[in-house]
Amino acid sequence: MEELKVKKIINGTVIDHIDGGKALLVLKALNIPEDKTVTIAINVPSKKKGKKDILKIEDVELKEEEVNKIALISDATINIIKNGKVVKKFKAKLPEKFEGILKCTNPNCITNVEKIKSKFMVENKNPLKIRCYYCERFINHIEFI
Repeated sequence: MEELKVKKIINGTVIDHIDGGKALLVLKALNIPEDKTVTIAINVPSKKKGKKDILKIEDVELKEEEVNKIALISDATINIIKNGKVVKKFKAKLPEKFEGILKCTNPNCITNVEKIKSKFMVENKNPLKIRCYYCERFINHIEFI
């Protein structure tokens, strides 16, 4: 069996068990500052998923809003690392509603016309169905603000 050799991080976040091929989507959604070190592993072997992606982001601890973005892309595992040790580990889970992180795909929605924070309700988790709270349109693709 081949061993994956990626340097440990001392402080930061490891996003593990990202669905294979989706790490770059997660990275783009997070808007990590350019001066941060990020390690990306794509389509590495996984016992649970067959293939998975991994992101290691040094000196960044994710906020709830960022974890919600990850949950929209993949059911990943988030590991918070401090002094080289995992101090917190949890799954990125879809909340019942999202506020201010998605853009409604309806150009006539009040959130796209006025300065109103977007709000979406999760109608179904598998397959994912998300409805705009204001115009009630289901979104057909995810577009982060």
